[in-house]
Amino acid sequence: MAQIDKPGLHFNTKLYSGNGSTKAQTGVGFQPDLFWCKSRSNAENHTLIDAVRGVGYGLGSNTTAAQYGSTNFGSFDSDGFTWSGNLGSGNENGQTYVSWNWKAGGAGSANTDGDINSTVSVNQTAGFSIVKYTGTDVAGATVGHGLNAVPKMIILKRLVGSGYDWVVYHKDKTAGLYLNSAGYNNDSSSNNIWFNGAAPTSSVFSIGTDGRIGDATDFIAYCFAEKTGYSKFGKYTATGSTSVTPFIYTGFKPQFVMTKNITGSDAWTMSDIPRDNAVGGGNGTGSRLRADNAAGEDTNTSWASIQKYSNGFSPQGNDHVTNGSGQSYIYMAFGQSIVGSNNIPATAR
Repeated sequence: MAQIDKPGLHFNTKLYSGNGSTKAQTGVGFQPDLFWCKSRSNAENHTLIDAVRGVGYGLGSNTTAAQYGSTNFGSFDSDGFTWSGNLGSGNENGQTYVSWNWKAGGAGSANTDGDINSTVSVNQTAGFSIVKYTGTDVAGATVGHGLNAVPKMIILKRLVGSGYDWVVYHKDKTAGLYLNSAGYNNDSSSNNIWFNGAAPTSSVFSIGTDGRIGDATDFIAYCFAEKTGYSKFGKYTATGSTSVTPFIYTGFKPQFVMTKNITGSDAWTMSDIPRDNAVGGGNGTGSRLRADNAAGEDTNTSWASIQKYSNGFSPQGNDHVTNGSGQSYIYMAFGQSIVGSNNIPATAR
């Protein structure tokens, strides 16, 4: 597996302030195809916009609502993005925001792998694809994802109708979770209703007949494969100790880490280095957001922070959200190589 030497060409975290009007934000380093932002300063829904659905449509990771239309997001640009108006969840005057940006392959093209034709925007180098498909309500139907590698994590949402949860597949929680919920046992009855009890392959993933994933309507899926020096998806067991904390090896310095307790009802926590630095304390200060909640940024250091090292990360403290004694957690992490062909080493802290 080839190592990605310049992860900043595929993923980047960008902080910005809203102005309630036209705002062109540069410095991302590429033209994003998935833009995920959250107000740090206020309680506002998350906003996810992608190039396949188009810039006029948003989703909130913390809600079960259908996608909504908005003219306030203007465009994806060669080095960032532009807001064209006021939106509390993305560009309100005086609010501070974080955006997580992934590069896929533009607006996408037809994919005929599997039983259901899909529109796929893919970046095989970075192991990321955006997949739009229409379900058939047939158990076991398959959908092409375009990665040419097995996805380790899939985040999926029905686009039409309210009250439909986000469905998450993770290689270490195959029965699935809800992204919009802190619950840990959402699909305990049967994993067949979601991914039909089948692991994804290098070309397709399977769907069941549940309305969250398989009805005869439109869905969007964000699919992630693992790439050396860039992304890692796994599981760890917490110690519940402030003196002996778990260390999770990734092989790179994580810029972004999202975790979820899978043995307890705790938040999907989102931590990144730019926000750690912005709150003034540097690496792992506890500047966390929740993917399942509209609350603003929590910078209370009594929360267990995520310390980021040159080759992995370590949840600090004994907070049950990330380091509860004996609890199991899944994670996704994106970052930079230890040393790449660009000769920029990650710095241990």
